[in-house]
Amino acid sequence: MDKLLISPSPHIHSGDSIERNMYGVLIALIPAFICSVLFFGIGAIIVTLTSVVACLFFEYVIQKFILKRQPTIWDGSALITGVLLAFNVPSNLPVWIIIIGALVAIGIGKMSFGGLGCNIFNPALVGRVFLLISFPVQMTTWPLAEGFHSSYVDAATGATPLSLLKAAVKSGESVNTYLMDEGFVGYGNMLLGNMGGSLGEVAAFALLIGFAYMLIRKIITWHIPVTIFLTVFIFGGILNVCDPEQFVNPLFHLLSGGLMLGAIFMATDYVTSPMSHKGMIIYGVGIGILTVLIRQFGAYPEGMSFAILIMNAFTPLINRYCKPKRFA
Repeated sequence: MDKLLISPSPHIHSGDSIERNMYGVLIALIPAFICSVLFFGIGAIIVTLTSVVACLFFEYVIQKFILKRQPTIWDGSALITGVLLAFNVPSNLPVWIIIIGALVAIGIGKMSFGGLGCNIFNPALVGRVFLLISFPVQMTTWPLAEGFHSSYVDAATGATPLSLLKAAVKSGESVNTYLMDEGFVGYGNMLLGNMGGSLGEVAAFALLIGFAYMLIRKIITWHIPVTIFLTVFIFGGILNVCDPEQFVNPLFHLLSGGLMLGAIFMATDYVTSPMSHKGMIIYGVGIGILTVLIRQFGAYPEGMSFAILIMNAFTPLINRYCKPKRFA
């Protein structure tokens, strides 16, 4: 009996921690960051560093002087918010606008709810949508992917494939005509990132590498991203079959805009997404349908950010509906 040791649970520790998972996500974002630097040059570095430093600063100040708590800026969550906010804006966005976005993301999107684990909405998307509504011109002026030596201040600008498609359809041009036009960048360039857009949306291939890394490391599960991809593909495909002159094919939806970035890195946020696998699938279906609806029928050419924020609001209800049965 002397050898029988009794201790409270848990008896086995998996080795998981907030820091491990957060820095794992940051590692998964490295391929996309490298591509953004290669395509947008010094602007990508300036925007990312400004966003990260501002997010760390505001989280430290709010925790230290307003909430009177020990700052936890090195747990990785503020770093991820900074990187994801940078990935959702153009590479020529003025520094002062980035700082405002970081303040909104950390101050309103995260700390006003109590900090990590308490926020309802994804902080980076709160900052991004605030900037989009407040500074629509600056947030929709997209530098062209001109290579590593691209200028930050005087970068040549143009529209994204989604914006060009939206404008073409609005002017009465058919989708097929736009896709065959010389102005269409092509699916190969959309996959590799050789097109205009925000830092993190241009290289679908790099984002998929990060997705594979997080799956292998078991940082996330496949349920939310794959459900979003399948929903967009199926729903977008149905619309395309019904009227191919009005609705673009689903491959274009998957490779354009922030769909890959949102589905892989923001919809999968631990705090703002459902906990059960069934709930994750419902959540992913909602994001996919809303994204296609906003893109095809809304005023904005992109709909991923709004779709994720809307489904963030439904997450508590989804968790309640998908609550596992208690043992009798």
